[in-house]
Amino acid sequence: MNLTISSPAISRLALATALGLACTATPALAETAPDEAEAAAQPAGAQVEDDVHNRQSDRTGTIIVSANGLKELDVLAGTSVVEIRDIQRDAVNGQIGDLLTKLPGVSATSFAPGSSRPVLRGQQGERVRVLVDGVGTSDVSNTSVDHATTIEPITVERIEVLRGPAVLLYGSQAIGGAVNVIDKRIPTRMPDHNLHLDAFAGVDSATDLRTGAASLDVGIGSNLVFHVDGSWRETNDAEIGGFQVSDALRADLLADAAEEEEEGELEEAAELREAAGQRGTLPNSAMESWTINTGLGLILGESTFGAAVGWYDTTYGVPTRPGAGHHHGEEGEEEEGGEEEGEELVTIGLKQFRADFKGDVFLGDGAFERLKLRVGYSDYTHTEFEGAEVGTVFDSTSIEARAELVQNTGGMLRGSSGVQYLHRDFFAEGAEAYVPPNLTEQVALFTLQELGTGPIQIEAAARAEFTNVEAQTLGIARDYDTVSGALGLVYEGTPGLRIGINGSRAERAPSAEELFSNGPHIATQAFEIGNADLRTERAWGLEAYARGSIGAGTFNLTAYRQWFDNYIFLEETGEEEDDLPVFQYLQQDADFWGLEAELNYPIIDTEGFRLLTDLRASYVEAELADGTAVPRIPPLSLLGALEAQAGAFDVRGEVQWFGEQDRIAAFETPTDSFTLVNALIAWRPLADNQNVTLQLAADNIFDVNGRRHASFTKDFVPLVGRNFRASIRMSF
Repeated sequence: MNLTISSPAISRLALATALGLACTATPALAETAPDEAEAAAQPAGAQVEDDVHNRQSDRTGTIIVSANGLKELDVLAGTSVVEIRDIQRDAVNGQIGDLLTKLPGVSATSFAPGSSRPVLRGQQGERVRVLVDGVGTSDVSNTSVDHATTIEPITVERIEVLRGPAVLLYGSQAIGGAVNVIDKRIPTRMPDHNLHLDAFAGVDSATDLRTGAASLDVGIGSNLVFHVDGSWRETNDAEIGGFQVSDALRADLLADAAEEEEEGELEEAAELREAAGQRGTLPNSAMESWTINTGLGLILGESTFGAAVGWYDTTYGVPTRPGAGHHHGEEGEEEEGGEEEGEELVTIGLKQFRADFKGDVFLGDGAFERLKLRVGYSDYTHTEFEGAEVGTVFDSTSIEARAELVQNTGGMLRGSSGVQYLHRDFFAEGAEAYVPPNLTEQVALFTLQELGTGPIQIEAAARAEFTNVEAQTLGIARDYDTVSGALGLVYEGTPGLRIGINGSRAERAPSAEELFSNGPHIATQAFEIGNADLRTERAWGLEAYARGSIGAGTFNLTAYRQWFDNYIFLEETGEEEDDLPVFQYLQQDADFWGLEAELNYPIIDTEGFRLLTDLRASYVEAELADGTAVPRIPPLSLLGALEAQAGAFDVRGEVQWFGEQDRIAAFETPTDSFTLVNALIAWRPLADNQNVTLQLAADNIFDVNGRRHASFTKDFVPLVGRNFRASIRMSF
């Protein structure tokens, strides 16, 4: 009996549930605020580029976020906002993880060009949530690093990266942080002249990229908007700056080749030497993807309602560790015909259908200003192919919903409170189905509040979650009740300066993967064994920050520390299963601390010319209670840039330096330091439309062979080498 919820009948039932909840947002609740109706009708896309161009940064002053009612709250001290101009600069990166790596405190898993997830303050996987406008992407990228996120960066309007206490907005699975992606699939304002078009196209040299996207908003009458968007991206195998494998892995391969040669296995020795000598190209790293979305938005004064459906489809290669293969314990065995099975290239085909509803109901001048509703439904399947054969199929069907009441801001107490629901049914079958079928259900209550209007303000947040995780075929179910909270104190006595401190206590329920895994996981080169007796993971956190203005410039400085109880991690047991080392999920206390800094300052600022400096730094260190290092912690990173703005042109040069990481777990290898040098020029050719931008860029100009320490595949998947890019973005 197939227990997955992806069967048609159950899928329709889940979708019906989503739409039923959506229907609770009746337009009859809507009221119009006369003093704000005009602002609500601002044309889509109007002055987006102008606003970005005429300010240095949104990351250090007042942070405008879509955190469901909280326009300004210093419990969001760790928030970074990436606007559309910065997204265009790096939108050729096909995965959201690689797009954000220039932000302080952010790295990426960089498993392959087709799969890369954000790493926030050294945390990844189950401790980082990737969201679409406040609800999860509903893919299985949290399950394994070789699974892509279902977000196309070139269709994104804005990205919010939340770290520290701000994650209480989005759940315990974001104990390390959250990335909230804002797109335009559900219109929330009427377009200019009843029509608004955005388009993007780009090419590059290192991956032979060809990509394009377009979105169209059409006004129907005075209050209805139709939206449609689509994208396409295709690359070949990526060019790299040197050898595919690291120095340590090359030495191992050459030593193995010498042993094979001594035993007379000349063909095997030659194959190992060929693998050790592979350079210039990363085999099996090509990808292709396309998306299509359509939506409707109803604008009734200060209230908006909308729904959207969309399809995401991608196929990408999974680079193989040279000398390891992908045979699930069959390497070296003979087939029925007597010949040894050959190594097959692995590709992943991923498809997702998604339906969304969004409601924002203006309630008037009473105790509550608005009711915000958000529902997301997903039917997701991805298939791992070994050559032409199907290896493993992952299915996940989920629904996530939020309802939030936002208080009016007239009094001393400001904030919002709400309820959130999550249902996920996961099923996998095949050679790498190392996680059994499982069902996760979660209900949460949350509130965020701010008290005070003077120079000193008190801020507080709390979240209670009730989680049930069940492995149907194992007959095991686990219930977890978690309570998290944050308390902050803000001082704003000096104009242009905010100083604050946040304390938090966060709790996270173990995931199904951590509880029930039992099988070979080739992506991580491990046989993973879960632990059904895992307890709730808890962390005390302390975050101090200062942000504001230095003359005409802005700065942001944050120091943080987290003390984990029952930190969940994978530990090597010393045993071997299916020719793979056995790793088991265990718990131990852990200690994380780090620093993040950012400074933007105009060296020259005249009427027709500006020269800006942009400096960023981040550092994190993590240690288990037994004194060993937490694995895959990014090293110290620094970024320095100069940007000249003169009329229609922006010219930017930047240097990124990543330090050596030799504080490692027993099963890791160290990572060398490296430096990337990048440059770009942007031109806005139309004086009457600053939203048309042509860009030429050169990344990794000196063709450096860099490797991200946070990556499981760093020893055989380096970063892309020298890359020349061209793109155009248009908005009319």
